[in-house]
Amino acid sequence: MAAVGALSRISRLGSTVCRNHRLMLSGCSQRRGIAACIDPSYGLTDEQKEFQKVAFDFAANEMAPHMAEWDQKEIFPVETMRKAAQLGFGGIYVQPDVGGSGLSRLDTTIIFEALSTGCVSTTAYISIHNMCAWMIDSFGNEEQREKFCPDLCSMEKFASYCLTEPGSGSDAASLLTSAQRKGDHYILNGSKAFISGGGDTDIYVVMCRTGGKGPKGISCLVVEKGAPGLSFGKKEKKVGWNSQPTRAVIFEDCAVPVANRLGEEGQGFSIAMKGLNGGRINIASCSLGAAHASVQLARDHLLVRKQFGETLSNNQFLQFKLAEMATKLVASRLMIHEAAKALQENRPDAVFLCSMAKLFATDECFNICNQALQMHGGYGYLKDYAVQQFVRDIRVHQILEGTNEVMRMIISRNLLSDL
Repeated sequence: MAAVGALSRISRLGSTVCRNHRLMLSGCSQRRGIAACIDPSYGLTDEQKEFQKVAFDFAANEMAPHMAEWDQKEIFPVETMRKAAQLGFGGIYVQPDVGGSGLSRLDTTIIFEALSTGCVSTTAYISIHNMCAWMIDSFGNEEQREKFCPDLCSMEKFASYCLTEPGSGSDAASLLTSAQRKGDHYILNGSKAFISGGGDTDIYVVMCRTGGKGPKGISCLVVEKGAPGLSFGKKEKKVGWNSQPTRAVIFEDCAVPVANRLGEEGQGFSIAMKGLNGGRINIASCSLGAAHASVQLARDHLLVRKQFGETLSNNQFLQFKLAEMATKLVASRLMIHEAAKALQENRPDAVFLCSMAKLFATDECFNICNQALQMHGGYGYLKDYAVQQFVRDIRVHQILEGTNEVMRMIISRNLLSDL
């Protein structure tokens, strides 16, 4: 019933813009429909096709025309994201009683793929925001859910996920940010690195050490902007993801109410990892949208660009490359969808499928975008053409939400364990 209600809301708000989802991307000289072999709507229910149509159209009308400007001027598009939240995209898999859309993980991947065709960087931040809102919804008590989730789902407030530290990236369980309890507050000291939205967001979901070494000594606190002792580092200059600010988040005797702890002491690492399982397929879905757009941009370029007296589309080498790109795109999509279903159903293989999907899709989708740039020749290296931004924006997907080397560790440990 939650999905039906969300569909009604999304369809109503998006009725004026719903149409066949064609991409409107900078540098694409012609608008052609989606080829049957890569059509992302195949296999979806009628409801999912409606979500998808709204998301594709929002990407085309509200995101793609501004994608280059947001990147070049490093604009955090707050009002555009709030428009997305009006369509239900601020808390896609948060429960409806606190303002969420109550959709499934598969619905979520469909939406993020579509939105990313308009701007990967902005969609990737929306995916992180959704992960934080879900963590509060899933592990918070009723007071915490009612306090934080409605404003997050409407994107009246924005959230950041704080796990990585200057000295602990892949080895997240070794984090050092400490939280000592004093009466009805925790006193935080330490810093977090590479935090998406840092300094511009309102809610920080922070993993910190309340106990001994290792994962069992980690707890999860919700820190609100304006807390005494909370500050931020300089805005980082990045290769991509420029529509979202990235800063260090610094705690110096930062007082946080005990009432802001999610779950019990010592449950923080488990909460963080459960959030990341969804985050991995979310970010893989963002890569998928970039690859989907890049395949279409490459196809359109091959059909109009002439060399040696004929269009590049007549070159068999490029035909075969395009076919390989399309095949890897669809294979990535299928893996992500299967992982999303496993996570939704809480299947025993969910963690491993999420890791496999993140590993495969982010690697292959980057290769697809990079090959699309190569097909554009010198034009692909110009910022007037969208393909170069897709390459820059999704390169980091192979690093964050657990590096792809860590994904290989998770998968191999399962393969080599005693069953």
